[in-house]
Amino acid sequence: MKRFYQIDPWLDPFRSVIEARLTYGSDREKLITGGSPLSDFANGHHWYGLHHTENGWVFREHAPNATSVTLTGTFTNWKDDERYRLRRSDEGDWIGEFDEGMLAHGDLYKMNVKWKGGGGERIPAYATRTVQDEKTKIFSAQVWHPASGYIMKNPSPPPPPSLLVYEAHVGMATEEEKTGTYREFTEDVLPRIKSLGYNTIQLMAIQEHPYYGSFGYHVSSLFAASSRFGTPDDLRELIDTAHGMGIRVVMDLVHSHAVANTLEGLGMLDGDPALYFHRGARRTHVAWDSLCYDYGKPKVAHFLLSNCKYWLEEYRFDGFRFDGITSMLYYDHGLGSDFVSYSQYYDGNQDTDAIVYLTLANKLIHEFTPGAVTIAEEMSGMPGLAAPVAAGGIGFDYRLAMGVPDIWIKMVKEIPDENWDLGYLLHELTQHRAEEKVVSYCESHDQALVGDKTLIFRLADKEMYFSMSLRTPSLVIDRAMALHKMIRLFTFIAAGGGYLTFMGNEFGHPEWIDFPREGNGWSYKYARRQWSLADNELLRYRYLNEFDRAMIETGKQHGLPQLQLTEILAVNNSDKIIAFRRGDLITVMNFNPSVSFTDYGIPVKGKFRIILNTDNPLFGGQGRIDEGQDYFSLPDHGNYGVTAPHHLKLYLPARTAIVLLQEKIKTIRDI
Repeated sequence: MKRFYQIDPWLDPFRSVIEARLTYGSDREKLITGGSPLSDFANGHHWYGLHHTENGWVFREHAPNATSVTLTGTFTNWKDDERYRLRRSDEGDWIGEFDEGMLAHGDLYKMNVKWKGGGGERIPAYATRTVQDEKTKIFSAQVWHPASGYIMKNPSPPPPPSLLVYEAHVGMATEEEKTGTYREFTEDVLPRIKSLGYNTIQLMAIQEHPYYGSFGYHVSSLFAASSRFGTPDDLRELIDTAHGMGIRVVMDLVHSHAVANTLEGLGMLDGDPALYFHRGARRTHVAWDSLCYDYGKPKVAHFLLSNCKYWLEEYRFDGFRFDGITSMLYYDHGLGSDFVSYSQYYDGNQDTDAIVYLTLANKLIHEFTPGAVTIAEEMSGMPGLAAPVAAGGIGFDYRLAMGVPDIWIKMVKEIPDENWDLGYLLHELTQHRAEEKVVSYCESHDQALVGDKTLIFRLADKEMYFSMSLRTPSLVIDRAMALHKMIRLFTFIAAGGGYLTFMGNEFGHPEWIDFPREGNGWSYKYARRQWSLADNELLRYRYLNEFDRAMIETGKQHGLPQLQLTEILAVNNSDKIIAFRRGDLITVMNFNPSVSFTDYGIPVKGKFRIILNTDNPLFGGQGRIDEGQDYFSLPDHGNYGVTAPHHLKLYLPARTAIVLLQEKIKTIRDI
């Protein structure tokens, strides 16, 4: 397999740096694993933590700086008991064996850790279940060993040709003003996702996090599924049910940083601030108020790689969306960098240990679960990030196209749509490195957080509250809905591998996201999804929902959005017309706010029919286009009888888009 840097001449000046990184990575892998296969090496979760055995229980924790470690909990009345004191190994592990009756399912526990000059209660690093006391809000680990657990029965669906991602947050996925549960998601939301046609769910906030409002990105217990949504078996049932529906489930994995909280987190587990993290200035993330892992430490690599394998093994996740990759790749976390020059990827600002860790993580994930998918949340454009490890890359399957929503926000917020540069938009929506696939999106959860606005709200603003009823005519809403459909279609059909939406955005959920906090009176009003809006036949939201369903189905039927080649057919910024071909589909869009065109010529030859039309009344359109007829190209005759190329003559109403399928020609008379 050709190396990724051999197919990009702009990388020629940096070959020596890239190859030095690869050599360093190979040496580090041997050092970290001791030559063992990664899948055999990444088994920390089988050794550390609390495990039930034939004779009772065994507990292990790596805490080399500790002078004493004792388990304490409901079984000791939260007091030290010599029977639960652990012994230290030469490697700095603390170990204890306990008879069957000394611990029981449901018991709460912590470690009482002492070190030279201090001590405190700590939650074990490999705890697989933590719960929060409703009154004190304090977290504890919990013994989890039910008499009969949920048995997963459905195999994972095979990897789809196109990644169609439904980004979801379990706690927000209820219409009630509360925290939703895994079971409610399984019963109420999975059928919606199945109906819409998405083939992959990206679950946020699964790893335990003390502060709900962190959206799950300040993780404290990496191996514990958040108990605020239910039990481990509830999560297993969710994933198993999704698999039975033909839907894969990937998890938001946060290995880019960790919560700074001492009582819940890893920051001072054994009194050494550098057990898992950097020392000094590199320890704290300057923008996120969190702690930064030291990826160069073998024990840290072992911990994080074991975490990757744990979620694949124990819950059968189908892969991961890795959060905050840019922050990991650069010593300065990429803050303030514009990344306009290749030299910014090879100027010594790169954390090579982090690059090695990410490469090993991808290698492990694909080795242990061959069909798994990995997605990088990365905005710098690091070459090779989404190239296979065998090609010298870091090994992600996809990169999130993080610049796309920023472009749409800029367009909608700053530039009147009659002035949009359509050629620029097509270029931005289709550009990506040759060696990588990308997941494009108009908006994710980031674009809907409090202080910002969803795409539909930027287009309609306060009219969302008064004019979404079918009985209330509104030019503002007409414009907003037309552009909402066109923007999503443009992004979807031009994407280079995958497409993503955040739950509710498909039907134009009107409001921002704001988790319960002191500043809003601990309200859940904006930390939920109002599904009833999409179900109400008297409201226009259902039109957007139906369009999203039709758009996804069109892509699935015709091999989009994984096709890479885009052929530009027409770009006219004066008329506000753009047309392009991908595969056997031609998309024609009229962004003109007021002018409809009759017999507009698109330079293609053949027979076509419309398979998707934003002006369809089923999608809230005005029904101005006849979808039942066949469309035939016609020759254009120039001077002196010279025949010019064929043109397809189309009626293009203002602010509409159509997708045409080219049909096979049976006879010459069909042209």
